[in-house]
Amino acid sequence: MSYMPVTASMFLLAETRDQPIHVGGLQLFIPREGQSSTELAEEIFETFYSCTDVHPLFRKRPAQPVSLVGSLMWSFDDEIDFDYHVRRAVLPRPGRIRELFRYVSLHHGTLLDRNRPMWEVHVIDGLEDGRVALYTRIHHSIVDGVSALRLLERTLSEDPDDRSGTAPWNPSLMRRRPKPTAPAKGLLSRIGDIAGTATGLAGEVVGLGAAAAKVAYTAFTDDAFVPPLHAAPKTILDVPIGSARRFAAQRWELTRLRAIADEMDITINDVMVAMCSGAMRAYLIDQDALPDAPLIAAMPVSLHTDNDADGNNITAIMVNLATDQPDPERRLATIIASTRKSKEVVRSLSPVQSMALGAANFAPLALATVPGFVRYTPPQFNLIISNVPGPKTDMYWNGAKLDGVYPASIPLGGQAINITVATTADHINFGLTGARKEVPSLQRLLTHLDTSLEELEKVADVGA
Repeated sequence: MSYMPVTASMFLLAETRDQPIHVGGLQLFIPREGQSSTELAEEIFETFYSCTDVHPLFRKRPAQPVSLVGSLMWSFDDEIDFDYHVRRAVLPRPGRIRELFRYVSLHHGTLLDRNRPMWEVHVIDGLEDGRVALYTRIHHSIVDGVSALRLLERTLSEDPDDRSGTAPWNPSLMRRRPKPTAPAKGLLSRIGDIAGTATGLAGEVVGLGAAAAKVAYTAFTDDAFVPPLHAAPKTILDVPIGSARRFAAQRWELTRLRAIADEMDITINDVMVAMCSGAMRAYLIDQDALPDAPLIAAMPVSLHTDNDADGNNITAIMVNLATDQPDPERRLATIIASTRKSKEVVRSLSPVQSMALGAANFAPLALATVPGFVRYTPPQFNLIISNVPGPKTDMYWNGAKLDGVYPASIPLGGQAINITVATTADHINFGLTGARKEVPSLQRLLTHLDTSLEELEKVADVGA
């Protein structure tokens, strides 16, 4: 057994029957030349099923017994039941994207079994366009969205002639180049290093008070900054939710967003958030439910570096979506000011302090399962918007081209919809996951996202 970090334990503690806490993804592959979709699906399934050497990340599950404060330790299974974890499915006719989204929706609302390692892979055939889908889900206590996408990327190659494709849990994918060997240190030097590390960590913990004061001062002096404990408006999204989910996804050419960003000297992320803002405004108007005050979005910010370990390493900022503003240009300006100020505050903090800020911003989620909390407490934010970086070049699995990467994330009590975006070489891929009953007609948001992008192109005076 091994110690379970507090963040992982919190994800397990927050999970209920109506609130599964797993991250997922839908990937689409085009079979290589001369290969049918059924042949590709069988190749993926057989390769995954036969990869019986499993990295510990995919063998761990919460250890028993569970204490009053939740799970404290991980245990590791020696044997993996691949009949359970690796699944083969064929869509019903006519095999449209609608049938694929229905399949993902039905499976994404069910809990992962805590008596087994908490992950599943579904290899899906039967799409009328000849592609093969891979739907995966893994518990958030094991990895966050960035790490989950990393695990996928490691199975892929930039070379379409490469035939070394394997399963994400293959230990060989996790091995990194050994770090340069440092000169051996004596006992006193090692004790000094340990003491220095401990002193540094203690300094950061002591510095939390100063960091909190800095955040409070920024909130007081700059209206663009949305601090922790800021009250968001009550909306139809801020309600208790059931376990049923609805999933929808669509992609847009990255060149369209980049043209807007270049013309206005902003980031692609700014454009993406503005698309979400315009779409949410239009959707709530459709539902006759647009509040007078602007929606507030929580946006996870990754603290991962290129060589750190897979797992959870994130903070979060709050962003004013300016949904009260009908003018898309003014709405965009408010969003830019809000995100820049929040990121400026995060950059001024140490990693420990940044994670503490994120914990403060996400604190209401820990109370969402308390009876009456969501229904009677003002929300701190209305939805979560994430941007997860994907592969920057065309990628292949045994010659099959990756043609789409769509995140499937986590709606929560009080935040009935989640928007997660993955950027790839040529496209920005939106994955919308909503509580099925509480977010009616979720798919209409895709149309509103397209309309919002067109509005931003007019603001920037660039052609579609």
